[in-house]
Amino acid sequence: MPATPTSFAALRTELRTPPVACIVPDGVFDAFGWCASDTLEWRRPATWSADTDVTADNPPGMAFVFRGPHARSFLPHELARLHVHGLGLGDEWALAPYGIDDATDELYERRARPGELLWLAAAHLGALVWGLHDWAHFHSHGPFVERAWTELQCDATALAWLWNNRAAVGLGEGGWERVRGSVLGVAAGRFADEGKRFDSAWLAADRVRGLVGDGQPR
Repeated sequence: MPATPTSFAALRTELRTPPVACIVPDGVFDAFGWCASDTLEWRRPATWSADTDVTADNPPGMAFVFRGPHARSFLPHELARLHVHGLGLGDEWALAPYGIDDATDELYERRARPGELLWLAAAHLGALVWGLHDWAHFHSHGPFVERAWTELQCDATALAWLWNNRAAVGLGEGGWERVRGSVLGVAAGRFADEGKRFDSAWLAADRVRGLVGDGQPR
């Protein structure tokens, strides 16, 4: 969906985030796809650039902003404007950066649809990629005892959604491939940290792109 203005400084885009297949072993998740994802509201600065790097570091310029007061009653929160600049944010609250795991658990336990409570503010490409990764977490619950496998699924889902929305994001096939390569390196590092074998075929381009339709206009 084309971006639409929300203020003098921000553009709003509705990203298509349909359900994807589970590519990791049984038992990694105890409730994969407990809530079927459909769309994610993304707001970005009008000066958006898709040329920023994607690294393993927790990205600045990203926040899941609350829709109204309900989420504040059970999710850790901080002022959104402390984390994302250039969107004209005022007194809006957002999920605290350390609260991703808490949100994954609480949303599942309460059966609270993420899209009804949160929208994503992401000021650059790295923030968008890891925002999509966290959006995948929010829709599939797991005990998180298999960290590398859990994160691999969310990596694959985020890459599939990014491919699905590449026109809206302003990302060409080469740019998407650059992101995939960066995410591949991060995923391999997690498996190495756990002393487990990693196979790059798990995030092969054709396999990831096949998890959803391409999302492009026909």
